[in-house]
Amino acid sequence: MNATFTVRRADWERDQQSLRRIRTAVFVDEQNVPPALEWDGVDDHCLHVLAEDDRGAPIGTGRLLPDGHIGRMAVLAAWRGHGVGGAILRELLRCAAGRGLSEVVLNAQTHAMGFYACHGFSAEGAAFFDAGIEHKRMRRALAQANVQATGAEGES
Repeated sequence: MNATFTVRRADWERDQQSLRRIRTAVFVDEQNVPPALEWDGVDDHCLHVLAEDDRGAPIGTGRLLPDGHIGRMAVLAAWRGHGVGGAILRELLRCAAGRGLSEVVLNAQTHAMGFYACHGFSAEGAAFFDAGIEHKRMRRALAQANVQATGAEGES
């Protein structure tokens, strides 16, 4: 597989089909999250980012809520381990800093906590279950100098 990809800010109305396809594959199909929980009705109020391969096919996504909560981070199975998740997260952090937010939070699936820790997030509080999956809240302060813009070109 050619691991070249880009990450861009998405428009919910224009890119909804691609964003839904990725999240359905990862959350609903792989992780058995009930569709009623996945589609929470707030997507049209969020900033979304979309990762695409070198042919423009969607391969990953994430969103930023207006209150600074990062969520719905999803990368198609074939693209995991190629830097897509990190590029999506860095773009969301850049967007959050650009909005003047001083910090971001997320609810990490516990198996993914190491990934988020490598990106400067710290765990807080007790673990909890959401959609039958164990999570833990994580937080990261945003210092403007610490959030670097990325070209998000094919990391490995």
